[in-house]
Amino acid sequence: MAAISSLQSAPELAFSTLTKRKNWAAKEPGVIVVFAIVGTVAIFLISLFAYRKIQAKRVAKEVV
Repeated sequence: MAAISSLQSAPELAFSTLTKRKNWAAKEPGVIVVFAIVGTVAIFLISLFAYRKIQAKRVAKEVV
């Protein structure tokens, strides 16, 4: 019977482990700020690269 009772408590243990997590983002706000800044810069650079490629294709299309 011990094996059966341990199988029944395994999901409860997993659920309690998940619910006991603390809010990591609240403890480390600096890391979140850095991620946000890096993400914003990355999006800006990718959009700038795409814009320049599109403009180059438009100019090449007009010349030919």
